[in-house]
Parts: sequence; structure tokens; C-alpha cells
Amino acid sequence: MSVWALGLNHTTAPLDLRGRFAFAVEQMGPVLDGFRQALGSHTEAAILSTCNRTEIYCASNEILMPRTMAWLAESGGVSTDSLHRHVYTLVDEQAARHAFRVASGLDSMVLGEPQILGQMKDAVRVAREVGALGSTLHQMFQRSFAVAKQVRSTTEIGAHSISMSAASVRLAGQLFEDLGKINVLFVGAGEMIELCATHFAAKNPRGMTVANRTMERGELLARQLNAKVMRLADLPDRLHEFDAVISCTASTLPLIGLGAVERTLKKRRNSPMFMVDLAVPRDIEPEVKSLRDVYLYTIDDLSQVVQTGQASRQAAVAEAEVIIDAGVQSFVHWLDQRSDVPLIQQLNQQAESWRAAELSRAHKLLAKGEPVEAVLESLAKGLTQKMLHVAMAELHADDSATRQQARSAIEHFFLRASGR
Repeated sequence: MSVWALGLNHTTAPLDLRGRFAFAVEQMGPVLDGFRQALGSHTEAAILSTCNRTEIYCASNEILMPRTMAWLAESGGVSTDSLHRHVYTLVDEQAARHAFRVASGLDSMVLGEPQILGQMKDAVRVAREVGALGSTLHQMFQRSFAVAKQVRSTTEIGAHSISMSAASVRLAGQLFEDLGKINVLFVGAGEMIELCATHFAAKNPRGMTVANRTMERGELLARQLNAKVMRLADLPDRLHEFDAVISCTASTLPLIGLGAVERTLKKRRNSPMFMVDLAVPRDIEPEVKSLRDVYLYTIDDLSQVVQTGQASRQAAVAEAEVIIDAGVQSFVHWLDQRSDVPLIQQLNQQAESWRAAELSRAHKLLAKGEPVEAVLESLAKGLTQKMLHVAMAELHADDSATRQQARSAIEHFFLRASGR
């Protein structure tokens, strides 16, 4: 059994390309079903899709990397050649090490950030629910979660990390002298928006409003924040009311276009607007960034801010890598042992067949009135002959190389064992 991974992330692919391969959690079940239909139902699979990465993890007896690449390219509507320049492919130990590092936060845009671990657990849960998670991937991911827990509890890898949410507030503070005098709009009501809203709420802005496609979900978040709520459909008409707009939805198309923002600036008499687009694919058209009075930041732009303090955590990285290496080696050892399972099963079946045959013959001899001692002697002799038959035949082979191999095997498995 082999494991392999194919993916693209914030270091290998630009934002707009990553957006082509973003799968919402509610889409993941059908997506996994389609993937396994393309590669074969025998293939174990799990797909991790976040704003910074899309990764496919697989396990089967045969590594099907080209077919995995072709499926991903087709799902994103790009050619295999163009995708090839932006992906990484990993096999066996390398694939496991990558999964362990991702779970531990060592491969994240924000070093040590904890959110990725929950996202990985969600990906594994969905794969298990649709029947795509077999014993090999189950072992790999469960071990990666255990290692991630150890890394976070015994090292300083996550100490003083600046999250995307905190970075948004920091940038807003550079534009507005007093965050207590601004109105903030949050578009979406997912985990990322909730984190951002919590950070902004700590600054006591003049007003906060949540706009979401589902009013019930928006109202729930608004109550937690003591904020207002509005329908997403009202966004174009009310955008001018807000000084800061933070957006992160699962929409496949931009929700805020260039024309809408241009009209908004006229209503605001060119008063500056701060906008953060945390969505992949984008929620805000990229052309908005060219407008003079708009300060638009994407998730990739924020990466420059969150790098602050990285150097102070590099010492913890070395400690984390030691823990990860031990976990990976343990998994690789388990994987190697798994490859011997079919042979062990065959050996046990063969031994059981011999045992059953000799025991049946012994019962028949006893039924005929043969002495017990004679039957036991016959039973032992029969089992011994069956065990040694092939080895003895190899010793009498015509080919000298075959005889030499037989001598070595017999000395190793029989004579050395008997001398212990």
C-alpha cells in the first residue's frame, strides 16, 4: 500500500488560480465521489481545501499521480500542463511528512496557526462519512493529529502568532486614527468572519453589521457581537454606509464589483474605504484595488503582515520537526508492516491447512484403534515433513545458485532459530 499527495498552496500558486480549486465543505462529499469514480473506488481519498491550499491525499496499491493531476486540472478548468507548474507531488514518507507538518501549522501562511488542524479534521470527517477513508489514510491522519497536539503543547510554535483577523485590525488602524469612529460591515458568517468580527469588536467601533445569504446565520452572529444584520441583496444600496468591509463567503463569483464600489465612493464623497477580501475565490473584484480611495487587501496581501514575529519562533520549528520526524518514521514502519499482511495471511492459511489435514488423519487413525503414542508420532512426523518438503526439494535442485539460496534460508529460518 502506498500513499501520495498532490496539492497547491499559497507558496506555489497565485490567489486566482487557488480559487479555481476551492471546494466548500458542503460540496466535498459529491466531489470525493466524483474523484473516486475517476480513479477507482479502491482508492482511499481525502481532500483538504482552505483559502490557502487545496490538497488531495490518496492511498492504494498503485500510485495514480497522473490521473489525480488530470482530475484536478479538469475540475478547475485548466490544462494539465499549466497546473503542473503550480503543484507539488509527494509519495509515501514525503506525503506523510507533509500531512504532519500541515496539521502542526508548520506549512501555514501564519506559522503555528491552529485553524488548519480543525480544517483537516473536517476534511477527514467528510471523507469518512462518504466511505472514502480507508485504514491507511485513517492511520496517517490520526497520527498527524496526535503529533500536532504534541507540537502545540510542548513547543512555542504558536506563541505570539499574528492571525489574519488580527492583521486586518492592524491594517485598519493604520488607515483610521480611531477605530471607535468607524462602521464595519462583515460579509459572510463563517468561522473566519467570526474571528475577524471578534477582533474588531474589541476596538469598540461605532457600528458593526453582518450581511449574509442566510439571514438566520447572520442574525446568530450579530447577536453574539451586539451588531446589526442586513440582507446580502441590500449590499449594493447600503455599501456606502460602511468605512470598513471584511468579506469571506463561499460564493463562486464576486459579490462586490468595481461598478458598485465606484458608485459607493461617489455617495461617500471619496471618503476612504478599507476592504479586506479573505475569500477564495474572491468576493471583491480585483479591479477595485485600483480605485484611489479604496484600500483593498487580499489574503495574500495579509501574509506580509503576519510574517511579523516569525523569526522569534524559528527555534521552535526545529523542536517541532524532531517530533514530526518521529511520528513520520512510526507511520512509515506501520506502512511497511502493512505490506507484509497478505504474506502473513497466506502463511497462516497454509499452516492451518497442514494442521487440519494432519489432525483429520490422526482422528481417523484413533477411530481405527491405533495406539495414541503411534498416532501422535505420526501427527508430528506429518507436520514436520510438510514444513520441510519444499526446503529439502530446493537443496536437491540442479541449479547451484538455487541450492545456495536454499542453504542460506534454511540456516536463517530453521537452524539459527533452533539455536536460540
